[in-house]
Amino acid sequence: MSVTIIEDMIGQIFDDAMVNEDKTELVFRRDYWCGEWGYVFTFFHEQDCCESVWIEDITGDLDDLTDSVITEAEVVTETRDTDEGRQTWSFFKFGTKRGCVTVRWCGESNGFYSESVSLKIEKAKVITF
Repeated sequence: MSVTIIEDMIGQIFDDAMVNEDKTELVFRRDYWCGEWGYVFTFFHEQDCCESVWIEDITGDLDDLTDSVITEAEVVTETRDTDEGRQTWSFFKFGTKRGCVTVRWCGESNGFYSESVSLKIEKAKVITF
């Protein structure tokens, strides 16, 4: 089992937190605020070949993670071998003063492919003409 603190999220305030329709991405978004353009934090799995990774369930309300400072952001990961390959569970825990949310990701592969979840952080790109 491994535990990782997601330092880049601590202290952030987001306008929106959502899961895509396929349950393969968790997105936190911040718009323009106090003279600064926003950013997008996207949790996802880089699909390769013979693996599946998805959001299995969410405990708590994603709305509790908006309009309030993120005070907790960590991931706990556990992997085990199976007869068919490997399984990985990743529990992402997020907290604000409004509440806590746990997002459980599941991954399965034949053992040769990663079931990891990645975080992509993008700053808003503004082009003025």
